Amino acid sequence: MTELDNILSIKQGISDRLRNARKSIKMSQGVLSQRSGVSLGSIKRFEQTGEISLSSLLKLAFALGYENDFNNLFTRKNYQSIFDVIKDGGSDAK
Repeated sequence: MTELDNILSIKQGISDRLRNARKSIKMSQGVLSQRSGVSLGSIKRFEQTGEISLSSLLKLAFALGYENDFNNLFTRKNYQSIFDVIKDGGSDAK
């Protein structure tokens, strides 16, 4: 699997999860558009292709109550060795 394949897979996974979250609360794309301020066309394109701007994705996340999911992006520490984990107390080790 190439890096491009991974990127496409991640984008599609995010759009699938957003669609499932929207449908689980029985919200139409139109209502999501109204609540988020993201155009209906952008929502449809995102759910079909995974393509969307970061600003629009954040607006959709807020409208669906998932804004806190973005707070954890890029916060994981990259340890170089087990000694770094021990030294840090393993607070972020998973």
